Amino acid sequence: MSSYELFSDTELTLLLRKGDVTAFSEIHSRYYPLLYKHAYKRLQDREEVKDILQELFSSIWHNRTAFNLSTSLSAYLYTAVRNRILNIYKHHKIKSDYVASLQSFIDNNQVPEPDENVRIKQLIELIETEVAKLPTQMRRIFEMSRNANLSHQQIADELNISPLTVRKQVNNSLKILRVKLGTHFFMIFF
Repeated sequence: MSSYELFSDTELTLLLRKGDVTAFSEIHSRYYPLLYKHAYKRLQDREEVKDILQELFSSIWHNRTAFNLSTSLSAYLYTAVRNRILNIYKHHKIKSDYVASLQSFIDNNQVPEPDENVRIKQLIELIETEVAKLPTQMRRIFEMSRNANLSHQQIADELNISPLTVRKQVNNSLKILRVKLGTHFFMIFF
């Protein structure tokens, strides 16, 4: 039994702020199983729960010098996990609404106008051009995700990187494409 197991959460938090890796490991060991069970009850997706916890603990370590709690450590961790779960629910809702909206559009607009076909072709060419400008690794991950329809875990396994890295690369590429295509989209379609 290490001496860190005897430390209180407050003592571990103070050591963490000083960059003590063993204190961080003790916090992780102490709370990871509890947080995993808590999150899994709500999500029922092991990979998503692992991603949430990896992101949480990574964030704590990277922001350790500014890690200042106004509540107990356990309350902070449970709240952080709850907020990440709510963000996932919100993301799923937005995705579901988008799919429903797209399906409604398709159902109501079976035959595109001739100039719409030209606009769609221009947009596809523009998207392909902008995707080609992405950094090599980001482009490869994005294409594997979107063109090959591989899951984040499948991409991570193939490229020997973490699923969190894959998710971040896909999100970053989408952000870049939204910014780059935003003005072009309106010029083509309006």
